[in-house]
Amino acid sequence: MANLIISLITALSLLFSTTSQNIEQAFLQNSPKMLYSLLSTQSNVNISLPQPISFSDQLSNQQAYFLFRRILTSYSTSGFFSNQQPSSISNNSFIIKARWSFKDKKNNMYVFLVFFYFINEQKETKNGVKKEWKISEIRAESENY
Repeated sequence: MANLIISLITALSLLFSTTSQNIEQAFLQNSPKMLYSLLSTQSNVNISLPQPISFSDQLSNQQAYFLFRRILTSYSTSGFFSNQQPSSISNNSFIIKARWSFKDKKNNMYVFLVFFYFINEQKETKNGVKKEWKISEIRAESENY
């Protein structure tokens, strides 16, 4: 029984670590395509970002791709650090918290605390049903430093 619990904890740690790394790479490489692959395909994605971006709406994964393409070409990422362990976890969801620092074209620096809310979606495949973790919400708040 103890071995099963340890195996489950190890598997979850690897999943969260890989997911965090994928989000980090998307922002550090200014790649909306990488972020797109993590977005929910079964529901709209709720996105709320403060000044200077000032955006709040529910978007399809395609619309979110174009939004982040515009954001990541307008602002250059200086740093992106995610918490390797999720902030909150349940059977069907978890939250990853990250710190995103970026500059605008005038070299003004901004820092956001970003929260990525993941849900477990079921996807039909040839071999049956596959579960995937997908982002259903992205919320940020400004961090003053």
